[in-house]
Amino acid sequence: MFGIVPRPLWERAVPPDEKNRIRLAARCLLIVDNSGSSTRRILVDTGIGDKFKDKEKTIFAIELPDDGIRGSVRRAGVDPDSITDIVITHLHFDHVGGATEPDGQGGYRPTFPNATVHVQRRMWKWAEHPTEKDARSFRRDTYEALAPAGCLHLLDGPTEIVPGLSLILSEGHTVGQQLPLLDGGDEGKLLFCGDVIPTRAHIHLPWIMGYDLYPLTTLEEKKLLLAEALEDDWILFLEHDATVAACRLSEERGHVVAGEAYEI
Repeated sequence: MFGIVPRPLWERAVPPDEKNRIRLAARCLLIVDNSGSSTRRILVDTGIGDKFKDKEKTIFAIELPDDGIRGSVRRAGVDPDSITDIVITHLHFDHVGGATEPDGQGGYRPTFPNATVHVQRRMWKWAEHPTEKDARSFRRDTYEALAPAGCLHLLDGPTEIVPGLSLILSEGHTVGQQLPLLDGGDEGKLLFCGDVIPTRAHIHLPWIMGYDLYPLTTLEEKKLLLAEALEDDWILFLEHDATVAACRLSEERGHVVAGEAYEI
């Protein structure tokens, strides 16, 4: 998770357990838009899902919420069947795993049957033929049922899902990752950081995951995003931080650091 950063440094921020594992979240974002003629209920990413064997659950110490992602949406006060859109940042299994569920006949079906699923076309094509480095990050059973179900919407570049919700392209972690930027007007902006800045610790510029295909691209993307976020006081939504759901930024001795935190 921390690439070239030595363990004596990163373990101060994120202490590992006896098996060298660290706690991570698979946090999704639910957006309800009432600005148009009809309400749009938009889910950003769908978590890790429940397609792991018992051995895998033990190895990775996977803890799932009751009733999975549908239960989480329901506890947020929204009927899962009323979800209209799903934005998948990228097709790594911990981001798209909850997009499909068993259909009771040995296959899979969309978890949210009435939702359009938005994915970058380049990401979809890459997932079909990944490299040896990132092949294990993709599990076809987490997403391949989306296309035949007719709910898949492939995007070609930056776009706007609804007024005020735009998608920024990111190419460092993987090809065709899309980061939702929510413009709340007078309430400010919120950036869903995906795997460019997965935890609060990764706000440090050189703290880049070993998973990233193009780490120098990630570095440049972080510089640009953090500079704009600091200047305009964005909220950064942190998908994988185990204790902090989001934070603002501040500056100390010329360096951008985490500021006000929204803990869970």
